[in-house]
Amino acid sequence: MAFPDFPLAHKIAVITGAGSGINLAFARLCIQHNAKVLIADLKLTSEASTFLSTLDSKTAVFVKCDVAKRCDLENLVTVSEKEWGDVPDVWVAGAGVFEPSWSNFWDDTEEDDYAQVAINVNHPIKLARIAIRALLRKGKKGVFLITASIAGFAGNFSAPLYCATKHAIVGFVRSMKDFDEVGGVKFVAIAPGYVFTPPPSSPCQHFLADAGSRVVRTPLWTDYPEKMKQFGYMLENSITPEKVSQDMAELVTEGKYGGGTCLETSATGTRVLGTWNIEPPSWAGKVLPKEVLDNFRAPIMEHVRRERAGGDKKEI
Repeated sequence: MAFPDFPLAHKIAVITGAGSGINLAFARLCIQHNAKVLIADLKLTSEASTFLSTLDSKTAVFVKCDVAKRCDLENLVTVSEKEWGDVPDVWVAGAGVFEPSWSNFWDDTEEDDYAQVAINVNHPIKLARIAIRALLRKGKKGVFLITASIAGFAGNFSAPLYCATKHAIVGFVRSMKDFDEVGGVKFVAIAPGYVFTPPPSSPCQHFLADAGSRVVRTPLWTDYPEKMKQFGYMLENSITPEKVSQDMAELVTEGKYGGGTCLETSATGTRVLGTWNIEPPSWAGKVLPKEVLDNFRAPIMEHVRRERAGGDKKEI
């Protein structure tokens, strides 16, 4: 039996990583559609704080949440029931990190676990289990959306751990395909490409001098301006957080998107990504210039050079 249309109006949505970027844009969209929203994040950007200041607690609540801690994820259910007397209907596991210096494959600074895996993989899977229990307990239908990435369908020599985490999420969502019929919860994933938007200024501005005032506003990138150069971002291949949020809303609300759907959204449009024989996006930058490829590889080649010379030794 197909999962029905699921309008946002009068629903409760919980969104991790909603203090900024794509997930903040989706929180705004939910509120525009008369939903209540739990904004779950470690902190709010000034943009998010300003937005929340225009609302009352009957509409939106900020919950400080470290998604690597299960107790913080469980607390989201507690807060929802306390504030609005019910568990969330829409769950968005949006928090994620992109190859930070403190958790990536090539820097290899961690001993036992990768924090990036805890945030990008463990968090959405744990939250999914929490959501299932909460919704089944209440006898409610729900939708669970995870923010994946085009990186979940390809590889990148410079970001192998990030790509691995997004592949894991795609595999998880596809594995949950039948739960809409079995348990009444639809699992879907959004897979964005490059995401840009036009704020007046940014620490990354010097990497985009030819782009006028259009620069990135997602901390996934603005917190690491050096990655802008390394990964050769091109504005002509970008979309805005607002566009991604609209596609997220369609995934959640429209019955034509069944459980297990992974929806790619990029500068060339949207498409449902199949399981087999996936074609790469048809954007102009698909064939990258040698200079960009060299930038991709530069940090890795430096690691290789040092380790080949006897530096960066680790006990094995």
